[in-house]
This record gives sequence, structure tokens and C-alpha cells, in this order.
Amino acid sequence: MSAPIDRVAPAVEADVRPNATGHAVLADVVIEATDVERIYGEGDAAVHALRGVLVSFLRGQVSAIMGPSGSGKSTLMHILAGLDQPTSGSVKIDVVEIVGMSDKQLTLLRRRKVGFVFQFFNLLPMLTASENIDLPLMMAGTRPDRGWREALISAVGLSDRLSHKPDELSGGQQQRVAVARALLSKPAVVFGDEPTGNLDSKTSADVLQLLRRAADEFNQTIIMVTHDVRVAAEADRVLFLADGAIVRDEQRRLSADAILEIMKGLK
Repeated sequence: MSAPIDRVAPAVEADVRPNATGHAVLADVVIEATDVERIYGEGDAAVHALRGVLVSFLRGQVSAIMGPSGSGKSTLMHILAGLDQPTSGSVKIDVVEIVGMSDKQLTLLRRRKVGFVFQFFNLLPMLTASENIDLPLMMAGTRPDRGWREALISAVGLSDRLSHKPDELSGGQQQRVAVARALLSKPAVVFGDEPTGNLDSKTSADVLQLLRRAADEFNQTIIMVTHDVRVAAEADRVLFLADGAIVRDEQRRLSADAILEIMKGLK
């Protein structure tokens, strides 16, 4: 049996990472962005939202992206997820180049490879919790793994709320539906855009625990954009953006206080 190693996310060049039990296993890159630029407007009015970003994310790794307002956090996430196209540069998901794909190609790839957890849930009000959870797979014309679905619903504590519509659920329950929906298809990567932004502290901790479990037990890659230092402190890795560039990449877990000190230096 391999010797245990500290639970610290390695640099992306490394070929090992700790698994849920703390033992070294082979790692591989799920998302790779190379020289990504995003410019809005032209001439003197041009805004450089991203400036030559070079970054990779490992399978089974939880990463937090932080930075001041306007630093490019959301723009980077949208480009990594194929929701926006860069002005120049390369983005690969599971070694597949997504820059230049058609809308149809991107939609099909996201259905297979990508899950989303948004701050405002994005649930369809006319559907039940059960139907909202199944919606992405229904749209893809596929059926969920029944055992995985049951385990996931049990894990998010929704077994007795599946027939309820979003307006009959609390904010925390709606976010749990969103998390279950994001994880159901077993995507390679799950993006969280302020995934705990509207939740109380206990529900926030529950949602983070689910995302942590998805990484540790199911080897899914989690990438969260957040302003909350407590959320970022749960990540294996914290990236800090300023003026459209990654200015610091901490390949280890940081305390909330340490993250706050770094953020103060970026303002």
C-alpha cells in the first residue's frame, strides 16, 4: 500500500495527488487554459477582462477562485465552462479543445462533462424537485444511474421533498436540488458560481460538504468562484485574480485568515 501523504493539492505539473484516504494516486488534468485573453470593446474603450491566463485543474481537486470585483473571476469561469469564448487562447476539457466549437457542440459537451451550481439556483418553477434534478439528463435523452441517483438524493437530504416545486422549498433545499442536478450526470467538472452566496451558515456547510464528497469519493473536479473566505478555506487550492490575471496560485489549503490577508493586498 502506498505511503500516505499530506492532503495538499500538488502543482499541476505533478503526477500524483492524495485521494480521500490520504494516499498518493495518479492525477490528470481535466481543464487546461493556455494564454486566454478576453477583451470587450475596441480601441480606447477596450476592456481587458482576462490577460494571458495560463492555468490547469486536476481531476478530483477542489479549487476556489477569488479576487476583487472586476478582477475577471466570473469571466474566467464562463470561459472555462464554455459559456463564453475567449478573444484568443486555448481551453480544453478532458483534452478536447472547446474554443471555436459551435453552440450545439458546446451544449452537447457541457451535458456530458460539466455541471453547474449557481448562486440563484436556476430551477424551473413549474417542475418538481425530482424533475429539476433529472432535467439535464432528460434533455440529453439519457437515463440516470438509478443507484447513484438514490444515493445522491439521500446525501442531499431531499427524499421527502421530491414532489415539491421550488416555491415550496427553502433556499437551502433549492440549493441542494441544484447540487444534486449538477452531480447526477457524474460530470468531469462542476462549476460553482457563489454556490453558497444565499445560504445560512449551516446550509452553506452542508453544500460544501457535498461538493467535497463529490471530489473525494467520485473524483470530480470542483471549481468555485467565491467572495467568501470561509468557502475558499475548504478548497485544496486557491487562485487569486487581479486585473484579469492570476497573481497568486496557492497549491494548498489556506485558513480563512490567511486568505483574507491575501485579499487585502489585492485591493
